[in-house]
Amino acid sequence: MTIGRIAPDFTAQTTEGPVTMSQFRGKWVLLFSHPGDFTPVCTSEFIAFAQLNEEFVKRNVQLLGISIDSNPSHLGWFYDILQMTGIEMPFPLIADRDANVAELYGMVNPDRIYEQSVRDVFFIDPNQRIRAILAYPATNGRNMYELLRLIDALQVSTTYGVSTPANWMPGDPVIVPVAQTLDEAILRGTDPESLDLNCFAWWYCFKDISELTPVNP
Repeated sequence: MTIGRIAPDFTAQTTEGPVTMSQFRGKWVLLFSHPGDFTPVCTSEFIAFAQLNEEFVKRNVQLLGISIDSNPSHLGWFYDILQMTGIEMPFPLIADRDANVAELYGMVNPDRIYEQSVRDVFFIDPNQRIRAILAYPATNGRNMYELLRLIDALQVSTTYGVSTPANWMPGDPVIVPVAQTLDEAILRGTDPESLDLNCFAWWYCFKDISELTPVNP
């Protein structure tokens, strides 16, 4: 599975009943796998996802977990987390017992020696296109704030047709597309302020997001 492809549709059993990927069309989806229920790092991640669920909801993001554990295992694990922390999981977790969904998304890779150690994350846009993919090992939990930051960056790029630089945070200036004509390139090089741009070169220009017009509202 690669960035830019349409997310494969599927029907799967979850802790909230059957779901399909296509039912989430119109929303961003964060499809994330974990190595196994009743494990410490995964438990810390699910608690963190639950605690920040409202932040994902504000961004029109549906969280959707997946592992090869059974649905009874998922439910028992969620119950233990509720008993330990008082936190109820506000999103579904897929029971992919036969790894059908994992295979659709390329999570099952014969080149991966330690298959059970992979934590994949797929960022899927409202048109069901895969926009980003991340992978983590079993030993290291995901940073939820980085996942939120990447969602913010992807949404800004989609809405305004711009790019985000290294270490970009919401509210920071963004990179505008390169000049499309010689006249525009010359103007960027000689008088970028007239275009409300901060240019270091005609091909390397930034703009405050507050001054941008949406291209995909």
